[in-house]
Amino acid sequence: MRYLIKFSYNGHAYCGFQTQPDLKTIQEELEKALKKINDNKKVKVQASGRTDKGVHALGQTAHFDLDIKITEHKLKRALNSNLPKDIHIIETVEKDSNFHARYMVKSKKYQYILNMGEYNPIEKDYVYQYNYILDIKMMERAIKYFRGTHDFRAFVTENVKKENCIRTISNVLIEKDKMNDEKVIITFEGNGFLRYQVRNMVGLLLKVGQKKIEPEKVKEILESCDRSKNGVTAPSEGLYLVEVKY
Repeated sequence: MRYLIKFSYNGHAYCGFQTQPDLKTIQEELEKALKKINDNKKVKVQASGRTDKGVHALGQTAHFDLDIKITEHKLKRALNSNLPKDIHIIETVEKDSNFHARYMVKSKKYQYILNMGEYNPIEKDYVYQYNYILDIKMMERAIKYFRGTHDFRAFVTENVKKENCIRTISNVLIEKDKMNDEKVIITFEGNGFLRYQVRNMVGLLLKVGQKKIEPEKVKEILESCDRSKNGVTAPSEGLYLVEVKY
């Protein structure tokens, strides 16, 4: 049987989602838990996409096949009983065998959270402690250039010759946290994102907020398709995969 899971995780203690030799990853923990449930038979987990070291998720998704028949409710309980406390299954859904958690994604939403106020050691692993005031109005002007369908080659850290860097970003937003106006939340929603793309876009927006470049420079760099024109990558701890839609 094929199942889709929606799950959240605290990425601080992990070397990203994808399994890597001798490193602690989210995928490894999921597959270890599923093996116990699946009569000790190995289970391969296919996520909607990978997240990098230190990145968190509120609504990641993945699918896998089990040899056993188990109800959605019991599967959720069994997984949460066998997973570390920093990974939590929110929902399990039985799917047709042709469903694919990666290839059927329609959109993803990411949010980046940063603190312009006093350094907060409690939140240091979950909110980027930028700790300086940014010009939010200038950043709002700049972020609009990312909306639409573009070649985002200038925001791909690795493999600058990647064949297809065209993605569509349908929604962008910069807002202050309603509970704390020193916190800034930057939102991107689109049909897909390249590795480090969101963090690289945020890095450029920070330069705008610092008044080191004008907002219009974002359009110029985007259209250049040249990664060397924008070498700033925002730290991983502020980034969250919020939602995946099918």
